[in-house]
Amino acid sequence: MLKAKTVIIILLTGFFISSGSFAQSLGDDWNDFLHYTKIGRLDMAKGYAQAVLNITPDPVEILALSEKNPAGLAILIKATEGSTDAEMVELSGKILDIIEQGRFIRRADAKIIVEEISRLNGTDRGRLAAIKRLKNSGEYAIPYMLDAMADKARKEELPNILWALPQIGKNAIRPLTTALQTENMAVKIEIVKTLGEIGYPQSLAWLKYVEEKTTSNELRKQAVRSIKKINPAALEITAAQLFYQLADDYYYHAESLAPAEDADFANVWFWNSNDHRLTREKTNKDYFNELMAMRCCEMALKADAGFSPAIGLWVASYFKAESAGVAMPDYFGSGHADAMVYATTAGPEYLHQALAKAIKDKNAYIALGVVEALASSAGEKSLFARVGIEQPLTAALSSNDKAVSYSAAIAIATAGPKENFAERNLVIENLSKALAETKQTNPENNWVAENYATRSAKAMLKLAQTKNTVIDLSKAQAALIDATRDSRDEMKILTCDILAYLKSSDAQQAIAKMALTENNTTNIRILAFDALAVSAKLNANQLSDEQIDAVYSIVASEQAETQLRSAAAAAYGALNLPSQKVKNLILDQAKI
Repeated sequence: MLKAKTVIIILLTGFFISSGSFAQSLGDDWNDFLHYTKIGRLDMAKGYAQAVLNITPDPVEILALSEKNPAGLAILIKATEGSTDAEMVELSGKILDIIEQGRFIRRADAKIIVEEISRLNGTDRGRLAAIKRLKNSGEYAIPYMLDAMADKARKEELPNILWALPQIGKNAIRPLTTALQTENMAVKIEIVKTLGEIGYPQSLAWLKYVEEKTTSNELRKQAVRSIKKINPAALEITAAQLFYQLADDYYYHAESLAPAEDADFANVWFWNSNDHRLTREKTNKDYFNELMAMRCCEMALKADAGFSPAIGLWVASYFKAESAGVAMPDYFGSGHADAMVYATTAGPEYLHQALAKAIKDKNAYIALGVVEALASSAGEKSLFARVGIEQPLTAALSSNDKAVSYSAAIAIATAGPKENFAERNLVIENLSKALAETKQTNPENNWVAENYATRSAKAMLKLAQTKNTVIDLSKAQAALIDATRDSRDEMKILTCDILAYLKSSDAQQAIAKMALTENNTTNIRILAFDALAVSAKLNANQLSDEQIDAVYSIVASEQAETQLRSAAAAAYGALNLPSQKVKNLILDQAKI
């Protein structure tokens, strides 16, 4: 009975809402929603929640209602986080999303911001109300406040704007530091002064940059004063180093640098030199910190073109941004190269810096990208470069991520090391393991087309052909023999070619087995006989008598395919067997 009654009430609620004369106000629906949520009547609460959503409410109006009843808002949040009713959680979550939209709309509304800036010049009460609103607007207020400061017709407002500007607080720093590109010296001096009054360390790099680069004594003196207010020790540190540290803080997502939480995006600020004002680009929060790290690295290089650590951190930051799996921001432009292009261009010194950071952080995506860049561009000496006391690439050999350890081994093997190093056994160990991989390992190596088994085999073949004495291929013999039974023809061929260089009866006999196996395609068997011929020339005969007889039977067979028979004959000849076998072959065909 109760259930039927509840359904009727909910249906009537929807009816009254849809009929003009009986519809409740948004405020009534909101209050009823909170009331029934509070007393645990979720059946009723869901009906009123749906009623609120059905009218597509104004987010700012919903925000105002939530602010009038903080206790009710707390109930709503609790219902979203703690309810076991999935429908209730979904409806409550949708309403909370609308409230967040309202917060953003009110913060970023240009009309409201401009009005509040004008109110700063009014009564004391109006001024206090205005500064409260402007603080809520945060970074969005800064472009309009700077516009007013630069407007000569609004000189009388300047003292109140300058009073209000530092009170915006930490959220003002990113747009203010970007606005230091203004050519308006009076405005620039006030920005520098404001940054000192706000007092957060993230301004130090920008202030030191001004102190180092400006030709204005007045601006330099103000920059020094502002630095002293924040941290006098920064005067002894270069702008490049301060920018690098700021970039590193962004890279590691320092809480003090986080974007505002009331929007699902973050802003990157730019200075439009044509319009002489700030503009912003919305960016995804998933990589906002990485983008800011890249910008700070760029500023470090502007401060000191020779500050090389900034390049390694920039590369790592770009790879880290890409790892979010989100399209790069619009301001990159359609022709912007990806991280791998920059990495392969950067050179080994900077790649090792990025790799050292990735290994330390156990970030497989960055490590893999950097290792692949090293593999494509670095020689032996540069592969083993040190960062401090570490050799990042050899450290990558021990990575818990298979893709990273495999790629590191392939990079080293492909470079053909000529001097012994402690981790050389790890190289062949990883190459051996990679042979067994039937598909790409995670994370997917999007930078190369071939799988690890094929790449590993090709790297080992190069070591074999160049007679490399550092990497001991014999330690991979068991893995190579197993790979001759691989389902992939390419792997069978590659492993046969490698085994041909090993001075081992097991290696030569494995090649012969592949050549003699009738289930293999004719092409595979011919190529295996070719490899057997190479093995015989390099290592002499190490086949069993049974295998020798089997090869001979193909050479002597009139039914065998011509090409297969020729390949078998070449291998047989390379074995350099006693004359008795050759005599039999000659006599068997004799027509005397």
